Amino acid sequence: MLYCEAEPPPTVEKVKPARENSETDLEIEDDEKFFTTGQKELYLEACKLSNMAVTKLELEDNCIMEEGVLSLVEMLQENYCLQEMNISNNHLGLEGARIISDFFERNSSSIWSLELSGNDFKEDSAALLCQALSTNYRIKKLDLSHNQFSDVGGKHLGQMLAINVGLTSLDLSWNNFHTRGAVALCNGLRGNVTLTKLDLSMNGFGNEVALALGEVLRLNSCLVYLDIGGNDIGNEGASKISKGLESNESLRVLKLFLNPINMDGAILLILAIKRNPKSRMEELDISNVLVSEQFMKTLDGVYAVHPQLDVVFKAVQGLSAKKTIFLLTNPMKLIQSYADQHKITIVDFFKSLNPTGTMKMSVDEFQKVMIEQNKVPLNQYQVREVIKKLDEKTGMVNFSFLNTMKP
Repeated sequence: MLYCEAEPPPTVEKVKPARENSETDLEIEDDEKFFTTGQKELYLEACKLSNMAVTKLELEDNCIMEEGVLSLVEMLQENYCLQEMNISNNHLGLEGARIISDFFERNSSSIWSLELSGNDFKEDSAALLCQALSTNYRIKKLDLSHNQFSDVGGKHLGQMLAINVGLTSLDLSWNNFHTRGAVALCNGLRGNVTLTKLDLSMNGFGNEVALALGEVLRLNSCLVYLDIGGNDIGNEGASKISKGLESNESLRVLKLFLNPINMDGAILLILAIKRNPKSRMEELDISNVLVSEQFMKTLDGVYAVHPQLDVVFKAVQGLSAKKTIFLLTNPMKLIQSYADQHKITIVDFFKSLNPTGTMKMSVDEFQKVMIEQNKVPLNQYQVREVIKKLDEKTGMVNFSFLNTMKP
């Protein structure tokens, strides 16, 4: 809903002259119209004045349908300031997709973020939208989740992604891609050079598509974030994805939550990351997997090679309550307690571990000295929590802001 406010003009007293002829009567009527401008007209005038200041338009769930979209694109023909537009859940259907596609195919608007989730788009709509996106490279972020794309839609989207050099973020979650459509989509992703974030969750790919996903990870050098949660991928699929992780050098986040992967599949995934010295993985989400202490020991070895990695799992099977508490104790509070007992600052504690005495260390060096020091004994997981707080995401930890940081 758009909302504009405007103050009404001050009341102007006017003297109605004596009627002399019909021409004078018409002039008086025009004057009266000018002086009796209503609130509706004031609202429209105010919107015209503010039109060039609006950069984001939220129209989600307003049932605007194709008639409303037609009015929107007419407005966009003259508006070059609007950058983000959300028209999700508006029952746009095929005709709405046609109007949007025609506009973006022939018009160079300033829109770079477009949300079209839940608009009853089917295969024909995918064809129209992909045709527009094959020539429009201004759109960087696109949300097409909660629609009804299937095999044919996957084919169109794959062909578009193979040539598009504009999109950096694409949400295709909660659609109906099956094997053929998902494989076609993956084929297009293999050579894409701009897309960094992709959400394919809740599509039911299965293990067959996992092979194509593994090929994407092996060949694509651009993807940083990939969500394939809820896709019925089991240990067999995890094995195929692992093949891609062994050589991938760009991916940082892989979400596999809500897939039927057990500990065996999880081990395949973390060992694939360990075998890749150039892996940049920072988060592996397998948070529905119950692991064992043996898995934790294997994970320790992975962390030693890739200290930046964070594996999110459900819990450790058979771990005693006492040991669980030990694992989860806030390490910064332990360090702060030590510093208070010895009447030093927490910064002094960290500087004492650094041979150079400076405020920065590499993550690898810091992890090593934190494990080896005996002033505040910490386990591998607590050390990783400390690294998370201090990591600058540049391969360095920084102690300089700890004086203002709460434990």
